[in-house]
Amino acid sequence: MIVFLLFRLTVKKTISYLYNAILPQTARSNRCISNILVCFIIVYCVYGVKRHTIQSILNIWKSKLDWKGYLHMIRQIIQIDEELCNGCGACANACHEGAIAMVNGKAKLMRDDYCDGLGNCLPACPTGAISFVEREAAAYDEAAVKAKQAKEAQAKEEAPKPAPHFGCPGTRSRAIERTEHPAAVSCDCSSAGNTVHSQLTQWPVQIKLAPVNAPFFQRAKLLIAADCTAYARADFHDRFMRNHVTLIGCPKLDMTDYAEKLTEILRLNDIQSVTVVRMEVPCCGGIEHAVKSALLNSGKMIPWQVVTLSTDGTILD
Repeated sequence: MIVFLLFRLTVKKTISYLYNAILPQTARSNRCISNILVCFIIVYCVYGVKRHTIQSILNIWKSKLDWKGYLHMIRQIIQIDEELCNGCGACANACHEGAIAMVNGKAKLMRDDYCDGLGNCLPACPTGAISFVEREAAAYDEAAVKAKQAKEAQAKEEAPKPAPHFGCPGTRSRAIERTEHPAAVSCDCSSAGNTVHSQLTQWPVQIKLAPVNAPFFQRAKLLIAADCTAYARADFHDRFMRNHVTLIGCPKLDMTDYAEKLTEILRLNDIQSVTVVRMEVPCCGGIEHAVKSALLNSGKMIPWQVVTLSTDGTILD
């Protein structure tokens, strides 16, 4: 109360002084104007301070900093229903900020502060697995997103270019452009008359022959499969190879450890995800072990999953 009275007195004295100094005659004859103006200023200031104070309290109540220093608030953000997600990866491709990634065959929101809440991923989802929700989440960090995008662009520019090819034509690396065939999306391979289209997107496919710095590895979803898997599973192209760069090998027949080469592929390229498809037989464990070692040695956090097939082609896990 004392502060309020002092504030009112100070404002009144200041305005009275200005009136006396600049317009002395007017000030003496129109004291009421001065008083009205003082009251108006006081009311406005008190109302403004009160309004902003209440708003600040509400903002503090609704927002808070987590242990990493991220500002959390109640805002609109996407939500992914894993039961509806079919693992097509369309939403991850549509998210320019890189907030979504594929983990164990399902789309997952990796970082709240990368999601701007605009929903570019919603129309890309064919199953309707993505929706908007209002919840406590880290504030969208545009600076962090731009820094990530700049880092990715720089890494792409600095990636070593493949050397001119000399030698066997079968070892020459090249990308293969594919036209989307709707009939192949839900292909029933047992039905007569259906045309099954190849989903191979690059050459070569053997782990031992693929150059570690081939251009097709940039921003690729990597499929690493044991040789026998494509023969055991009739829909292998459509289920596993679609929109993936495919590498195959047999640790038993090749008599080599793929871990070193796979480590270089992961380290030198911006790999988006890794899927391993192996058979249930024990010797196939070598390819799974090589991929796990490569992921660990690359020093990168890359989403990955392992799919095991039985000898009759049934997916076990």
